[in-house]
Amino acid sequence: MPSKHFSRVNSGNSDLPFSYVPETSDNIDDTLIMKVTVASGKGGTGKSMVAANLAWALSETSPVTLVDCDVEEPNLHLFFPQDPIEREEVTVPVPSIDLDRCTFCGDCAGFCAYGALLVTKDRVLFFPDLCHSCGGCSLICLAGAIKETQRSIGTLTLRHISDRLHIVTGTLQEGDVLATKVIREAKRIAERPGWIVYDASPGTSCPVVETLQGSDLCLLVTESTPFGLHDLELAYSVTSYMGIPSGVVINLSDGRDKETRAFCEEKEIPVFATIPFDRWIAHVQGVGDLISRRDSFWKDRFIALGMACCSRVEEL
Repeated sequence: MPSKHFSRVNSGNSDLPFSYVPETSDNIDDTLIMKVTVASGKGGTGKSMVAANLAWALSETSPVTLVDCDVEEPNLHLFFPQDPIEREEVTVPVPSIDLDRCTFCGDCAGFCAYGALLVTKDRVLFFPDLCHSCGGCSLICLAGAIKETQRSIGTLTLRHISDRLHIVTGTLQEGDVLATKVIREAKRIAERPGWIVYDASPGTSCPVVETLQGSDLCLLVTESTPFGLHDLELAYSVTSYMGIPSGVVINLSDGRDKETRAFCEEKEIPVFATIPFDRWIAHVQGVGDLISRRDSFWKDRFIALGMACCSRVEEL
């Protein structure tokens, strides 16, 4: 459950009410943390575009950390080509079997709910891709034949785009399945004062739920198609179940948004912004640029989107 007010790092004035981003950086309250997840029920709606432009625009006056939690296919770095200055490996503990001490009793395999261990009369087979690193097998082994070693599952990179904008990118190792663990580590190193904008993976599966955990608000990005509406309904069902306030951005709008707006009105979800289906916007995106970086009009629109997020959380 998100807090009624935005998260706040340790401060002597924890009872002060939240006031939104001031117009000059001299007035920024560096103890405030506003966590916004940008999500969508399906791919291709422009979720990453919204996340990147929002982060860029808000960084004009506030510290912002943009976190790419779409770890199976991260792409936010394409909008910010600066070389990463820090790189960290993400590892998980996995069992290592000492066959000299193993009695081949099979208790470890019987305990593992994911079938990562198989014990025969004279050997133990370990399937690392099935292991969820719970550590239960080493605890249940009375012979002390199981110790834990570290296995790499991905990487984290940190880019400093400006004094106020930083990007954390989580990348899952090819062929691995433990996306949630990489997301959790990316969010951990991104924890700092200011805005934190999480770019979730598309859909409604475990990686999205992991990204949403602890968020103050979710921006649901949709499009003017039947598929867009269908998957918006699915995505909203997740945020509603988790108790996270939502707002909607209609992207690629052709002006025929009646059904989408009717759904939002029925569920009392505010529509914060509408972005048109426009050739110029497509061109800017296609060359790896941001519309908020190219045009002050769009920068102001995305700053207003951030203000709408704040107002939505404050009123709940």
